Amino acid sequence: MYSVFNPNNKKDSSKTRLFFDDPVTIARYDRQKYPIFEKLINQQLGFFWRPEEVDIMRDSKDFKSLNIHEQHIFTSNLKRQILLDSVQGRAPITSFGPICSNPELETWIQTWTFNETIHSRSYTHIIRNIYPNPSIIFDDLMDNNKIVDCADNISKNYDALIELNMRASTIGYQNMANPAMAAYQHKKALWLALMSVNILEGIRFYVSFACSWAFAELKKMEGNAKIIKLICRDENLHLAGSQHLLKILPQDDPDFAQIRDETKSECTALFVVAAEQEKSWADYLFKDGSMIGLNTKLLCDYVEWITNRRLQSVGLIHYYKTGSNPLPWTQKWISGGEVQVAPQETEVQSYTIGAVKKDVTNDTFRGFTL
Repeated sequence: MYSVFNPNNKKDSSKTRLFFDDPVTIARYDRQKYPIFEKLINQQLGFFWRPEEVDIMRDSKDFKSLNIHEQHIFTSNLKRQILLDSVQGRAPITSFGPICSNPELETWIQTWTFNETIHSRSYTHIIRNIYPNPSIIFDDLMDNNKIVDCADNISKNYDALIELNMRASTIGYQNMANPAMAAYQHKKALWLALMSVNILEGIRFYVSFACSWAFAELKKMEGNAKIIKLICRDENLHLAGSQHLLKILPQDDPDFAQIRDETKSECTALFVVAAEQEKSWADYLFKDGSMIGLNTKLLCDYVEWITNRRLQSVGLIHYYKTGSNPLPWTQKWISGGEVQVAPQETEVQSYTIGAVKKDVTNDTFRGFTL
């Protein structure tokens, strides 16, 4: 049974499994089973940002200069991002937290979940500065089936895992008809939920991201594009986190090696469904016209290209026939290390990662008095 504190749990957490072992009792980080999660935590903390730091004053004027179908593209993407990150802002810790049994992984899940709430807050920051009445965005958000269907598809595997977490905690495997099979199905639900996370972080946002950056390439909505770049930087880290988990789990618990092999077709289908939804979303965005630098075909080709890359990253076979990146200019937005978040402020990596300067000598503070 899950508990926030178990006085009888005296296990060495560096020897427990990542999931489905005794819950974490002592948050101990001086010895770690998988230091990669500590690295992810430090990287994410180093990336910390607030949406209010990004100047988007010009975006309001830019938005008014967009034609009707360009405004449709921008507003629709914003609505979709709001709903997807609303799901992701609560799902990781809610679904993975109760079954996590490793302190550094638990802290990574908490850090990751908190960071998703910053993304949600950033959309409100954008809305307040661009739309006279924020209700224009929020009030009918749940009426768009293309947006709701996507969020529903994402949440299915999360919800399936949460339900099994609750059953395991309240009923207990030992009281089920087939305890061994119940435990195995629980692990399978975790595996599918992690695959869904990988898909969400690695595929779901990229049509919207490309549109935001295309506007910025035209010197429009540049504040919004800077925020999306910061969000994308975070999402790449979350993507890496899910990929590490999917690679480590089969080594950590032999059951996951079997689940990995048994579910390859099922997992590939999850990727394909997501990709086809993204392509359908591109159709919806450009139903009334394209914009300079982007059209439906380019975005659909981009979705197929990026889906193949994500499949390969988790050990699955390419599904689509693709060539090179059809939108190569997006790479500068995805991979840029330095992001200027305000006119007078540029992020310096040595400030955000590392934190302590190591070149302090005895003479550094000579002549300094309090």
